[in-house]
Amino acid sequence: MTSDDAKKPRFPLLTLEELSDEQRPLGEQIMKVSSVGLGGPYNPLLRSPVLGQRMFDLLYYLRWNSSVPLRLNEFAILIVGRQWRSQVEWYAHAPLAIKAGLSPEIVADLKAQKRPASMQADEAIVYDFVTELMATHRVSDATFARAKQILGEQQVVDLTSVAGTYVTVAMVLAMAEESVPAGKELPFKPGEP
Repeated sequence: MTSDDAKKPRFPLLTLEELSDEQRPLGEQIMKVSSVGLGGPYNPLLRSPVLGQRMFDLLYYLRWNSSVPLRLNEFAILIVGRQWRSQVEWYAHAPLAIKAGLSPEIVADLKAQKRPASMQADEAIVYDFVTELMATHRVSDATFARAKQILGEQQVVDLTSVAGTYVTVAMVLAMAEESVPAGKELPFKPGEP
């Protein structure tokens, strides 16, 4: 199934030419960094340009300036994307995670809803920390101690923030029924868990 087969988005996709004076500066920033252009979460967020700008700035920090190494950061985003079955998050971030050094086997296991088999210690704590926090809405003392030892305090805070922010992104995408770019294959097929 491709994105062409999916329901039309609730928010018509904006073009740069259609943006208001309030939306245009954000739209131009988005076009410099987004693999989905003004699509994905940016399409609905442009409808609220002040919030959209603040989310863009937060995402910019979390994606490119976070203390968490890119491989682990992208892994955390994929964990959230898989939990939410977020077509756009998975479509955009699976290739980025692999490019950043996360093994394709880990990505495949995660997509299949399996605990990845061959994780390094830092990958295992990211998986355990994010999965536990999302499932139980807390982090056990043992998991926290492991995360703090392996990642350090700043990375634990940044990791928590990237996971929480990408839950917000997944929620925006779900609310808006955003999909992958036209003609691209959906990562999660209908009927798949």
